Amino acid sequence: MKLIIQIPCYNEETALPVTLKHLPKTLKGINTIEVLIVDDGSTDRTIEVAKEEGVHHIVKMTNHKGLAEVFLNGMDASLHLGADIIVNTDADNQYFGEDIQKLVDPILAGEADMVIGTRNIKDIEHFSFFKKRLQSLGSWVVRQLSGTRVPDTTSGFRAFSREAALRLNVVSKFTYTLETVIQAGKKNIAITHVPVRTNKQLRKSRLFSSIPVYLKRSIFTMTRVYALYEPLKVFLWIGGLIFGTGFLISLRYLYFYFQKSGGHVQSLILAAVLMIVGFQVGMIGLLSDIISANRRLIEEMLYRIKKIELSSCEESKKHSRNGKTG
Repeated sequence: MKLIIQIPCYNEETALPVTLKHLPKTLKGINTIEVLIVDDGSTDRTIEVAKEEGVHHIVKMTNHKGLAEVFLNGMDASLHLGADIIVNTDADNQYFGEDIQKLVDPILAGEADMVIGTRNIKDIEHFSFFKKRLQSLGSWVVRQLSGTRVPDTTSGFRAFSREAALRLNVVSKFTYTLETVIQAGKKNIAITHVPVRTNKQLRKSRLFSSIPVYLKRSIFTMTRVYALYEPLKVFLWIGGLIFGTGFLISLRYLYFYFQKSGGHVQSLILAAVLMIVGFQVGMIGLLSDIISANRRLIEEMLYRIKKIELSSCEESKKHSRNGKTG
């Protein structure tokens, strides 16, 4: 059983050695542990420090691409390196390295394919009261959208089985945390969570410049991902709201009409426009649902292609080793 711990990095020359120091060297049920650094176009000595610390694998991005793309590249590299389980953690030593055992245990026991490390948000000292409330609210919203029970959906400390890593696709350019939880729920990937500890803050978060920016991007990400998997629901709700507003306005017109008070033609026009638009939005939802069915077929094809590709890579490596032995 091979575990690869992947660490997305961007200018982490100071924090990275601390993070690597606390990673476990052995784990129950794991035969091999390797560390993969995914460098997001760092301009400092991150790569040199990683080599000095004896990191097994380094993937270097040509420029700064953002956390979501870095995460996806790390997952792909880990699969090609033969990982049976992939653990993602942050380079700023936010998470307690020894808790990796807690993350991999449900996967080893066959109880889950994706495990989220749940932080005790209320006890994290460097989180403001407002940020703690936002974390709680955001996680609640994601739980409603995904149908999962994960208390801390923004946690980057998580483990994936090989099967889950093959199934997940990230389309967001902002972050992978929210999207992968919603995907897991919609794709019926077995997901669970375990309590994990956190360390003292080494540096401030660089994922977003301000709370309003984070809110805007998170709301956009959640809406977009949910609409990908439930387009009919989304458009029917929107269309129904518009149609219902027009219908209520039409009732207002009819009331005045039967009261013989005259006028109010503007209400009739507005009602007709809103009802027509609402109906059209509903039809767009129906069309989107058909497109969504095609997307699911494409994702299944992509999954099968990934499996075939990885099987071919493993066979090539096996023949290569046998050739050298012979």
